[in-house]
Amino acid sequence: MREINVSRIEETVRELCIKANLLLPQDMEECIGCGAKAEKSPVGRAVFDDIIENIRVAKEEKIPICQDCGMAVVFIDIGQDVHFIGGSLREAIDRGVSRGYTEGRLRCSVVGDPLERVNTGDNTPAVVHTRIVDGEGVRITVAPKGFGSENMSRLKMMTPSVTVDEIIDWVVEAVAKAGSNPCPPIVIGVGIGGDFEKCAYLAKKALCRPVSERNPKPLYAELEAKMLEKINRLGIGPQGFGGTQTCLAVNIEQAPTHIAGLPISVNVGCHVTRHASKEI
Repeated sequence: MREINVSRIEETVRELCIKANLLLPQDMEECIGCGAKAEKSPVGRAVFDDIIENIRVAKEEKIPICQDCGMAVVFIDIGQDVHFIGGSLREAIDRGVSRGYTEGRLRCSVVGDPLERVNTGDNTPAVVHTRIVDGEGVRITVAPKGFGSENMSRLKMMTPSVTVDEIIDWVVEAVAKAGSNPCPPIVIGVGIGGDFEKCAYLAKKALCRPVSERNPKPLYAELEAKMLEKINRLGIGPQGFGGTQTCLAVNIEQAPTHIAGLPISVNVGCHVTRHASKEI
C-alpha cells in the first residue's frame, strides 16, 4: 500500500490549472498549424494566423490562451493500492483549483448555485471524475472547459435500429446548429454507448485524447474520418467566417450499452481545447 499525502494532489492540481490555461497541448498546436496550411479561404487563413499568434503570445507572456479560463474538470485515475493521507481528497482538489485560479490570475467563472448565480470567486468547486485503476499511481488530468463550446453540446437517446449514416448526420447537424458559437476550428468529442450519464462522460473524455490519435477500433476510426469530412464540408470555417477547416479532429469513445438503447453524445471543444496531465 502506497501512501500519498493529499497536499501533493493539491499542488499538482494547482500546477495543472495554470499550465492548461497558458499552454496548448503540443499535438493540438501542431494540428492548428496543419489546419492553417490546409485552409483554402483567404479570410480563414488570416484567422488561423491570429490564432497562432495568440498561442505564441500566451506562451511567451505567460497569460491565458483564452479569456474564458473555463470550469475546471478534473479526471483522476487512482491506483487501488493507494491510500490518501493528510485530509480529504475532494477538498485537496478544490484547494488546488482555488490556488491555481487565484494565484495564476485566471478568470473565475463558477457560480455556487445555478439559479442564484453568485460567483464563488475562486472557480470552485471543480467537476471531478474519479476512476479506480490497477497499481499504486495517481494520474491527474485538468481540462478547463469554456462554455461558449460547452453550451453547444448535445445528447440523444437513440435506438439500436439507427443506421451509421444517421449517427453521422446527427453529429454533423449538431455542429451545423452550433455555427460560429464554439469558436471554430473545433474539436468534437463523441460518446457512443453506456447509459445517459456515461455517454456524456465519454464525449468529455474524448476531448482529452490527443487529436493525432485515432480510435483503435477500425470501425470507429472510420466513423471519425467520415464525421470530420462531412463537418468540414459545412463551410463554417475558422471563427465562422467561412472556409474549409471548421473542425480539426473528431474523437470517439465507446462503451457497452443496453440491448434496447444506443445513447449518442457530442461535446464540443473550441480551438483552445485545453488539458494538462501529470502522474504522481
